Amino acid sequence: QVQLVESGGGLVQAGGSLKLSCAASGRTFSMHTMAWFRQAPGKERELLASIWTSGNTYYVDSVKGRFTISRDNAKNTMYLQMNSLKPEDTAVYYCAADDTGSGLFPYWGQGTQVTVSS
Repeated sequence: QVQLVESGGGLVQAGGSLKLSCAASGRTFSMHTMAWFRQAPGKERELLASIWTSGNTYYVDSVKGRFTISRDNAKNTMYLQMNSLKPEDTAVYYCAADDTGSGLFPYWGQGTQVTVSS
């Protein structure tokens, strides 16, 4: 079992920055593929970025160049640095972990709200 706890959300003006953290329990964090998702009101949850155990990363086009995913295996923590935030980035942000290699991400955090004002 893996437990995930997000933090770092809040209210920020357009153009501002926030850094989200996702703290994971368990000793096998370094073996998990990790990802950030978000869900805006009335919209489906969407994958924003992934980071593999190799350190390779993936970003959806809408955040590429603005968001940076990273991980610190020694601290069992993943991060999402968000710059140049836009009102359309307003959503609940979730971190997820996959220890199966299936891409199905069976473990989820509770979410943290990010609100970007115009």
